[in-house]
Amino acid sequence: MKQVLVGITGASGSKYAVRLLQELQQYDIRIHLILSEPAKNILSFETDETLDSIRDLADHVYENDDLFAGPSSGSFQLDGMVIVPCSMKTISSVAQGYADTLITRSAMCMLKEHKPLVVVPRETPIDLISLKNMVKVSEAGGIVLPAAPGFYHQPSTISELVNFIVGKILDQFSLSHDLFKRWGEQK
Repeated sequence: MKQVLVGITGASGSKYAVRLLQELQQYDIRIHLILSEPAKNILSFETDETLDSIRDLADHVYENDDLFAGPSSGSFQLDGMVIVPCSMKTISSVAQGYADTLITRSAMCMLKEHKPLVVVPRETPIDLISLKNMVKVSEAGGIVLPAAPGFYHQPSTISELVNFIVGKILDQFSLSHDLFKRWGEQK
């Protein structure tokens, strides 16, 4: 059974995280979850979800300040990690190797173990420092997947825009889905 870690940080875009967790329920995957403190506040601001309902979507939930939790070690058997949404502070920490939280330490473990690390920044415009940090994460082996939905599938709702990004995340883990019509598919 695959094991995927989802980190939710304090950037806008928590709907992406909620939808990803809901979608991961459909696969034979053990879901691990870490929420930063700012993420908890933003989730309650941007969604109608409770923290308990979010936690219930995961098999294992860890506190972000618990650096003794399993995901803080490369020997902990995870198949990959997604940070969605990923704040610029978190990207900066990962780019600089500054692992002061469980989310950033876990991300560093993914990179050092050469396992998928997908970061989903939701920021616009992007300043030069943040761009350079994203390049560093990419050069270290991470996948930078900006929350920038496409429109070729002709979305008509916010849910369809969210599903596009969630589908792109699932693609990074080779998980089949039908969350959006791919380029070249018949209407």
